[in-house]
Amino acid sequence: MKEASFFLAPLIGSPSHRADFIERIPGVTTSTDKEETLRRLKPYHDEAAHVMGFDRTFHADQVHGAEIAVITTSSPLLTHGVDGLITNENLLLGIHVADCGALYLLDRETGAIGLLHSGKNGTELNITGKAVREMSLNFGTRPANLVVVLAPCIRPPHYEIDFAATIREQALAAGVLEENYHDCGLCTASDLNRFYSYRIEKGNTGRLLALLGRASS
Repeated sequence: MKEASFFLAPLIGSPSHRADFIERIPGVTTSTDKEETLRRLKPYHDEAAHVMGFDRTFHADQVHGAEIAVITTSSPLLTHGVDGLITNENLLLGIHVADCGALYLLDRETGAIGLLHSGKNGTELNITGKAVREMSLNFGTRPANLVVVLAPCIRPPHYEIDFAATIREQALAAGVLEENYHDCGLCTASDLNRFYSYRIEKGNTGRLLALLGRASS
């Protein structure tokens, strides 16, 4: 397991699930044009998905809101107007981040999964609590059965708002057990050799990729 991906251990322990977090890709030129930079990163991100055993990745277009989409095999590969994806099918979900928090959710009982983009705005809108409710409504998820993992994100003193702490509070308030919530504590703004940081790089940056999939065991 890659050094920076040790935080995914609580998810990788499930034989029916796959998880990864793709860091900075050395040698890939970045720009302030997000779509152009994502096109340059796409071959590397696609390869990571293939290694995990998937030939498609379902993404949210991430509008810094709190809308959640239920993803099925017939869903488009890019769902507009949402920042969270949930599914109980054998699919791979992907979220791009470059300081915001990528939050992984895995229901150990039903096998359902969720992947969220929670930065300043998404956290203020409590996308975490909404995702837990949506998983409960759509898949019968009980919050106590959820394993929740927060990926590396920006943190104080590099950012004045500690949204990582708020995400944890929201998860616990939604019924996630404290022992099932995991935060590696890594700051994207503290190590540009490993991570992209929109704030530190003033927008001329790439995107990290959180991947969470459900597969046949």
